[in-house]
Amino acid sequence: MGKKGKTLTQKRISAPKVWKIPRKGFKFAPRTIPGPHPREKSIPLQIIIRDLLGYALTRSEAKKILNKGHVAVDGRIRRELKFPIGIMDVVSILPTGEHYRVFPAPKDRLILHPISADEANIKPCYIKNKHIIKGGHIQLTLHDGRNIIIYVKDPRTPVEDVYKTHDTLVITIPNQEIKEQITLKEGVLGLVISGKNMGYLGKIKTIRKSIGPHANIVELMLSDGRVIETTMDYIFPFGVEKPVVSVPEVLIK
Repeated sequence: MGKKGKTLTQKRISAPKVWKIPRKGFKFAPRTIPGPHPREKSIPLQIIIRDLLGYALTRSEAKKILNKGHVAVDGRIRRELKFPIGIMDVVSILPTGEHYRVFPAPKDRLILHPISADEANIKPCYIKNKHIIKGGHIQLTLHDGRNIIIYVKDPRTPVEDVYKTHDTLVITIPNQEIKEQITLKEGVLGLVISGKNMGYLGKIKTIRKSIGPHANIVELMLSDGRVIETTMDYIFPFGVEKPVVSVPEVLIK
């Protein structure tokens, strides 16, 4: 008899590269549940609590911590061990008052960057998709799965429609109030969130748009004068003169 669905287990040896965990100490690792981030670009909350932060030694201890409501993600209490944590998510340890933001880093890593309590209330998100919904209003789909509706007074002349895909919105969490918009254009800072140049931060030099199956190419100038290239889908607009939030030192600038 054939399989009736996808596997529910995850072996450590074949875990996504962004999980920086020992591959041969144990056989299995937690498998992320469907959520705001894809499995290849997210880390289970259990790995965050146990392996990266060291607040637990076993799965059972991590489960007790979550069941007590000691951990919040983007301002909301999370109790699921396999909840996926991805880029720009804010993980808060409530009893200690610690806050961490997830950043992409070189060598295909996701790392935790300590941040202040004030900074934990905001989150940069880039616009992944955009739709017109009933009534002529605009729905923005962000990279972490959340949706924001922009209400339009007159659908025939939508003056409120100032947002484009690939732009970045700085929002409050968990209320999702838009504080700032960063347009993807030449001269702004860009963070590479995937590919071989993952973890690079620089100023966008040029944007080469192409027609057909070829991807749009973005040239990024680093602080030492080097220029790297990546596809537009890998660029996260991250500020005009300076980053919109604090960044870890491990990023290549």
